[in-house]
Amino acid sequence: MRDPVPAELTPFEPGALEALTGFSAGTLIERIGVEFLEFARERIVARIPVQGNTQPYGLLHGGATAALLETIGSLGTALLVGPDLLVTGIELNVNHIRAVRDGHATAVGTPLHVGRTTAVWDFRVRDDQDRLTAAGRLTLAIRPIEPAQG
Repeated sequence: MRDPVPAELTPFEPGALEALTGFSAGTLIERIGVEFLEFARERIVARIPVQGNTQPYGLLHGGATAALLETIGSLGTALLVGPDLLVTGIELNVNHIRAVRDGHATAVGTPLHVGRTTAVWDFRVRDDQDRLTAAGRLTLAIRPIEPAQG
């Protein structure tokens, strides 16, 4: 069953995603080829290509899927809580349901809870044939940014 689409999505401010991902050059986000397809407060949709993100058997690497989910949840939470707080993943669970051999893995992330000190996201990952390939949950810590020590 396809994830329900909220009747009306609440977009982030124009340029918010570009501001956060603009510094991703040379990072894992760029290396695995994350492409954002939908970006709103209620849900974020992003995908990665299978090609270049495989394990030795030619299947999508589970670590690439995990990195996609953590990227969606971390960036989404950072935008929801604002620039004065640090967001970091503290627990990630991914259940791999079906192998993906080609095309893309597309993840839909929805925030279940965004509080003062933690956030929890739920994910569903599908292949290009719309088959469920993985499900995940991410818990993040939300903390004040510590001033740089001199």
